[in-house]
Amino acid sequence: MRREDIRNIVIIAHVDHGKTTLVDCMLRQSGQFRSGQLRQECVLDSNDLERERGITILAKNISLPYKGVKINIIDTPGHADFGGEVERVLRMADAALVLVDAAEGPMPQTRFVLTKALECGVRPIVVVNKIDRPDARIDEVLDETFELLMDLGCDDYLNDLPIIFASAKEGYATHDPKKRTDSIQPLMDMILEHAPGPEVEREAPLKMLVTTLDWSEYVGRIAIGRIHSGTISNGQRVALMQSDGRMQTQRISQLMVFEDLGRAEVEQAEAGDIVAVVGLESVEIGDTISDIENQQAFPRLTVGEPTLEMIFSVNSSPFAGREGKYVTSRQLRERLYRELERNVALRVRDVSGAEAFAVAGRGVLHLSVLIETMRREGYELSVGKPKVIVRDIDGVKQEPFETLSVEVPTERLGPVMELVGARRGEMEELQPRGDYSLVRFRIPSRGLIGLRTRMLNATQGGAIMHHRFAGYGPLEVDPPGRATGVLISNNTAKAVAFGLDGLQQRADLFVAPGDEIYEGMLVGENSRSDDMTVNPTREKKLTNMRASGNDDNIVLQPPRRMSLEEALEYIAEDELVEVTPQTIRLRKILLKESDRRRAGRMRA
Repeated sequence: MRREDIRNIVIIAHVDHGKTTLVDCMLRQSGQFRSGQLRQECVLDSNDLERERGITILAKNISLPYKGVKINIIDTPGHADFGGEVERVLRMADAALVLVDAAEGPMPQTRFVLTKALECGVRPIVVVNKIDRPDARIDEVLDETFELLMDLGCDDYLNDLPIIFASAKEGYATHDPKKRTDSIQPLMDMILEHAPGPEVEREAPLKMLVTTLDWSEYVGRIAIGRIHSGTISNGQRVALMQSDGRMQTQRISQLMVFEDLGRAEVEQAEAGDIVAVVGLESVEIGDTISDIENQQAFPRLTVGEPTLEMIFSVNSSPFAGREGKYVTSRQLRERLYRELERNVALRVRDVSGAEAFAVAGRGVLHLSVLIETMRREGYELSVGKPKVIVRDIDGVKQEPFETLSVEVPTERLGPVMELVGARRGEMEELQPRGDYSLVRFRIPSRGLIGLRTRMLNATQGGAIMHHRFAGYGPLEVDPPGRATGVLISNNTAKAVAFGLDGLQQRADLFVAPGDEIYEGMLVGENSRSDDMTVNPTREKKLTNMRASGNDDNIVLQPPRRMSLEEALEYIAEDELVEVTPQTIRLRKILLKESDRRRAGRMRA
């Protein structure tokens, strides 16, 4: 039977198509909150990183009552790097709001998340968002959406596909894009009408799949998932079915359901409800909470395999331990393995013979968010250059390929073609769109490392690029590396304006006067292709002889400060990014010049 008093929906879309803004609009118009409770934008982007970057990183649950029906809403990330978050929470939903930008149309991540949703049997509801954009092309976007659904084999849905138009920013939804309404109510009504209630077996034994883990300093792990059959009660003893056929009997100490923006404690919940369970000490994502007398387990959750790997190691620079609270390999290992409990798309393995760990993820952004989170927690570490994971498939070495979509002003299309072509990218489609061109490439994942910064520089910030994993293909020749060399400090002290002034004529500097530097640290980018050892701490020699002329006025250009992602994409094979709670530095793996020369002779 189906429950008609509840709806479980997930919101999926490409990045920046308005998922979190749409949830904001639904919250503001629900009448459940005082005006002071929803002051900020993007209410569900709750942690600091999400607010600073303006993106959704973690999937989140809320619920809203509407016309006597409880609507559980799951907001998901739109970046391809966080696809693992989307894949696991889709199991909790029966319907999906598929948001499509009225100007951009379906993008690579739209296809990915829609494919995964259909595999889970989730019914799509199409929402064409941002219809108030001056460059909106609603009819064309609808045609593209229908084509996408046909490509994915959704012919059964096309005859009765619910479609609605909205402007989440302006706060309204409408069935006719030419007629503006005054609220989001038409969308809420469509959810009640077209989103099916969950299929439940109330009398069957308890069966619940854990799809999300939360953590509290007071109660420990909190398992979140949807009850597929039976009922669950506070204080009940349950069977926890884990990986490798293991089973543990544990007791539920607290049971909560989602209510508005938070959770409310209840004594009992039944099939169809999304609940949070406290008291299961060793629970992991993918475990099944089952009845003790009738133990049944769901198939383990599987998500796409990672495509990129970095080496995390302890900070070994001369400045190690100055800023961080956690600096040892034991602390680093514990933190990385603890991350595996909630980040199902991550992989960690120990590197033999070194105090280092190979951490694999979906992309540079996926791993950089982990690094940024760790540095804010007080960790110090060094990170190596990102490398793609090469697999041996049927005796052939294969590497990951991605679909790259670039939207660029037509007059700047040339540099984009040149950059992508040099990195072994092949153009698959070119579409003119007003003054812009939309180009789709197939490119090795290796070719994407460092591409974004170079493309923005070549197009003067006019290019917008998105990518998603497409599959594995035969190993290509190595793409060209960094075209320029670096300036390497040969001294440990504070940078001096006099020394930097002599260097800036031939380099782009990374440091400013007064910055502490050490031997082996990168202080600038050389204008030539070779590395050069320099002394940025050199001071002007002072004598008691009167100068024959006036001293030169030193005017330094502002240093180039890199973000964490830019630093990870910039470094070469023999370099590291040193990450501390307050500073990001670039350095050579071998700090002494004599060691680097010896290693170069051995390679030769």
